[in-house]
Amino acid sequence: MKIGFIGLGNAGGKLAGSLIRNGYDTTVHDLDADVVAGFVARGAKAGENPAAMMRDCDAVITCLPSPAASAAVMEGEHGLLSEMAAGKVWMEMSTTDAEEVKRLAVLVAAKGGETLECPVSGGCHRAATGNISIFAGGERATFERMLPFLTVLGRRVLHTGPLGSASVLKVMTNYLATVNLIACSEALTVCKAAGMDLATTYEAIRISSGNSFVHETESQIILNGSRNIDFTMGLVKKDIGLFQSIADAHDVPIELNPKLIEIMDDGIARYGPDANSPSIIQRLEEATGLSVLADGFPAEMVDDEPEEAGYEVVRGGRQ
Repeated sequence: MKIGFIGLGNAGGKLAGSLIRNGYDTTVHDLDADVVAGFVARGAKAGENPAAMMRDCDAVITCLPSPAASAAVMEGEHGLLSEMAAGKVWMEMSTTDAEEVKRLAVLVAAKGGETLECPVSGGCHRAATGNISIFAGGERATFERMLPFLTVLGRRVLHTGPLGSASVLKVMTNYLATVNLIACSEALTVCKAAGMDLATTYEAIRISSGNSFVHETESQIILNGSRNIDFTMGLVKKDIGLFQSIADAHDVPIELNPKLIEIMDDGIARYGPDANSPSIIQRLEEATGLSVLADGFPAEMVDDEPEEAGYEVVRGGRQ
């Protein structure tokens, strides 16, 4: 199967790397020509434009920063839709709006193609090793056709149901991750103010009921001081904004998320949308005059799990 990959950013570049590493015939495209050249040096082909990639490939993946970016790649000049045809698949791996995925999928179907939305979760360090989790929404037949390929890109693959379901679940998990990031930032700062050793504080959280995936990853990056998790405040704001839109559309009066949006807006105003998301703790450091740092923590997360073949996750356990 020939695969096209559009969008070689923090997550997309690592996912495309898994295809190349596992021997897939991979064509790549990005606005940054230097990034594309680096992938060509690793064995990929350079795509002329999205339309040419759809013409020449069996399936094309988009992994882009916003719904507007995906729409432009699909519908713009030399867009994927212009060469969409029967038997071809568009795979949307961006974190995006469920209604927008469904809108574009109607256009894909009109050309005889198929759509599978398959956002990822688990951090860029796991995307780099093929050990990330994948939510896949779409027709079961399309999912089964692409499953062998998805299990190369990720370790745990969950078919979430019809189109739109994966996008809803993805922004929900990013909302929860944001709650945990803000909570960890506050917990570490309060313990610093109380005179606690922060390395001990980290371990106390890790072995307790207060633990979370975010603590085990982003708290380490916070304590190191690099604050580099390959994810920006601007992307966090986009994701929790999408979650708020879902809540509003269904008249659910949620209370935490509006506060998270307020906090992230303030962080963006102070540090810019491209600031690393764990740098949100700087708001508390500046307010208190404290430095929330500790020795012995890594500057970036590295997945130490060996790369293994992925599998479909089903309700009730592993399939």
